[in-house]
Amino acid sequence: MRTNVEKVLERDQKLSELDDRAEALQQGASQFEQQAGKLKRKFWWKNCKMIIIMVII
Repeated sequence: MRTNVEKVLERDQKLSELDDRAEALQQGASQFEQQAGKLKRKFWWKNCKMIIIMVII
């Protein structure tokens, strides 16, 4: 009986650690997605500027 309780407590601790890691991973993924979007817009505008310059010349 005692070993079962110890196993349950260990499992709870491992699940808590896993939850923390998953949350950190989610935050990192969200930050990556935002930065990728900003970078995509930046290069899109840069490409548009080059096309406009080429048309003018």
